[in-house]
Amino acid sequence: MFISTLDPIAFSLGPIHVRYYGLLFSLGFIIGYLMMQYFFRKKQYKTDDLDKLLVYLFIGTVVGARLAHCLIYEPSYYLSHPLDILKIYEGGLASHGGCLGVIVAVVFFLRKAKYKFLELADMICIPTALVCSMIRVGNFFNSEILGSYTNSDYGVVFARLGEIAPRHPAQLYEAFAYFSIFLLIFAIHFLAKKRPSGLIFGLFFTLAFIARIIIEPFKMEQADYETSINVGLLISVPFVIAGICIIVISFYLNKKQQNKVGLKKCH
Repeated sequence: MFISTLDPIAFSLGPIHVRYYGLLFSLGFIIGYLMMQYFFRKKQYKTDDLDKLLVYLFIGTVVGARLAHCLIYEPSYYLSHPLDILKIYEGGLASHGGCLGVIVAVVFFLRKAKYKFLELADMICIPTALVCSMIRVGNFFNSEILGSYTNSDYGVVFARLGEIAPRHPAQLYEAFAYFSIFLLIFAIHFLAKKRPSGLIFGLFFTLAFIARIIIEPFKMEQADYETSINVGLLISVPFVIAGICIIVISFYLNKKQQNKVGLKKCH
């Protein structure tokens, strides 16, 4: 059993308090940017376009994650207080909405840039998995997204919240799951040279949300209304189905492309 008295504030600069969550979030994006730079250079893409893409991704992630949290987890409050949706500084971001926001952002970016959607999605998913892992560690420092109570030896007592009973460290479960997915898709990117475009994208969606389905029962319900099934688990199911469909489509398109190449050679 671990008794958590972790201070969420890493350091202070006068009146400004810098939290571990913010540090990990920022560090994740910096590492992600460097990884994307490497991918772009490897493909001989314009790195100037990457800067534009990151602006789209940042806006898409924040807007999608915020709207999803407000409308899925606390709809009664935010529909009554719509202006409070803008108060992002008070917290409340949902990863499901963040994923959708990223996809929408990429679609808008591609309206002005000539890249293939699935190739770009494959690249983005690799650093995204790492960032997700680091964010969950930040959630642990913040003592938020709490797990359910447990009698197991690996439970965590969040003493900073005034608690005395151990809970599942659900934040760390997710962090470990996302980091494992990051290692897997990172290895596939470098080792599977002849993989179809979209495979990494589909794998990320499928594995990340299967992990959510498995871990959600160990978390406290975050929705402000009662349901028979955990809301986070329920909305993860369509993402798993979408991920599987993306994998199937990627192999189908790859086979179709190979058949075209074969026909050209015959002629």
